[in-house]
Amino acid sequence: MAFGVAAQHRFRHHFSIHANYCSSSHSGNELPIHGVSPSRCSTKCANGHSSIRFRTVVKSSANKNPSTLPEKPKPPVAGNRGDDSDPDRGPDMKPFSSVMHRLREEFRVDGLGMQILSIALPAALALAADPITSLVDTGFVGHIGSAELAAVGVSGAVFNLVSKLFNVPLLNVTTSFVAEEQASVLKVAGDCGETGEDQQNKIFLPSVSNAIILAAALGIIEAVALATGSDFLMNTMGIPVDSPMRLPAEQFLTLRAFGAPPIVVALAAQGTFRGFKDTKTPLYAVGAGNFLNALLDLILIFFVGLGISGAAIATVTSEYLTALILLWKLNDKVLLVSPSISGERVAKYLKSGALLTGRTVAVLTITTLATSLAAREGPIQMAGFQICFEVWLALSLLNDALALAGQTLLASDYSQGNYGLARQVTYKVLQVSLIMGVALAIMLFLGFGALSSLFSTDSEVLRIARSGTLFVAGSQPLNAIAFVLDGLYYGVSDFGFAAYSMVLVALISSAFILVAAPSYGVAGVWGGLFLFMALRVAAGALRLSTRTGPWRLLWSETEKDST
Repeated sequence: MAFGVAAQHRFRHHFSIHANYCSSSHSGNELPIHGVSPSRCSTKCANGHSSIRFRTVVKSSANKNPSTLPEKPKPPVAGNRGDDSDPDRGPDMKPFSSVMHRLREEFRVDGLGMQILSIALPAALALAADPITSLVDTGFVGHIGSAELAAVGVSGAVFNLVSKLFNVPLLNVTTSFVAEEQASVLKVAGDCGETGEDQQNKIFLPSVSNAIILAAALGIIEAVALATGSDFLMNTMGIPVDSPMRLPAEQFLTLRAFGAPPIVVALAAQGTFRGFKDTKTPLYAVGAGNFLNALLDLILIFFVGLGISGAAIATVTSEYLTALILLWKLNDKVLLVSPSISGERVAKYLKSGALLTGRTVAVLTITTLATSLAAREGPIQMAGFQICFEVWLALSLLNDALALAGQTLLASDYSQGNYGLARQVTYKVLQVSLIMGVALAIMLFLGFGALSSLFSTDSEVLRIARSGTLFVAGSQPLNAIAFVLDGLYYGVSDFGFAAYSMVLVALISSAFILVAAPSYGVAGVWGGLFLFMALRVAAGALRLSTRTGPWRLLWSETEKDST
């Protein structure tokens, strides 16, 4: 029984609602709660406006205000449950039921959990849309010829490499900066007593206009570099001039380059919507663009007869549609163009983006190294490795979506100084990631054999692929936590640690792969990738536990409350 009471006390301590009173209101029952607009302060702002007050009753485990009635003592946990009060049960069952009750309480889906899922699920669908469309493109181009299919694969790899290096950092930085800035603007509006009708007008967020301007400039630079440097890039990829895939690859990449500006602008707009905790609008825009892409593929490739050029035109057209939809919807919320550009803010974007670009280079280095060393083992081993690797990467989309939810919620609370709510977000998103990782591991352990047979009918390839089940399934809990930790770094703008720790982890893991792969083959590569994820989790645990950098502020209120 003591264990149940202690467990309940610890649960209330770690997951109790922490919030700050309004600057002039000290009523103990009037606290802002997560996801609800702050209550009106008792005093008025300079403009004399006031807003509606929301009352919330907050339970506390200790009566800190002597003027209020003491809280009625609660009976033991086990005694509160009808099925635990059965007199026929022996005393040995009560500790067990107390543990089970605590587990249910720890892992129940509360309001914050639902908010995390409401952000993560649409984001996961949007992230999955592009790979699915790529498969559709591959299917259409494959009917033209093998040389054209190989050409699309090579040029697509070059384009995606550039996109990951420069575009993804901009997306993550924009998400954090917009979430922070919007939270600050809404807090000021709430303190000044603006009603919902007052806030219907467009708001000006410098981070949004800066991101869009930087995205447009970056997209134009990428387009020029890809279009004019296609010949050089094909040489770098090792495609000889007399290869049958050389000409269609250059042709596809040159046309595809015109889609770089809308892609980067769309990513900046997606980052803005993510900062607003809106992942549904990007999902609809991406879905519309991808649907148009598939439709135009069918028309331009087969009916018009443009071949591989038709595939490129279809892709570029769909990317412009996606960008236009996002900008159109975003224009309803914020001013897209700033009357002036802050050099300080632009420098902040560039610095944070450069750090995340270095981080991306580290990730690409170890994944490319792993793939190349697996390829040296022979075509059969490489084919089996690729099946496992593709499944592993596909599941990372779910983890990315969960990391995004943690990033946006944490950035909003942290920027306002709501460190109690920020701690709740940190606890909850890590908790959800662990649950999801374990669930994915169980499903893969049970079903990876059948899943792998969808990719090949070669018995030797399938044998190699199934030998990687332990890695693909066993690494899922680590993967989920590692990706979520990345989102938490971004949520508190801890970009420096995210970059430097990733570089160090990638160096250690790459060295391990270089030593292990020659002796153990593909198993050595799996071991290096598993080490890579484990070290990422260890680095994150160290950062959070030592309470250094921006995390010092997050935990400072806990120490103060406990004294």
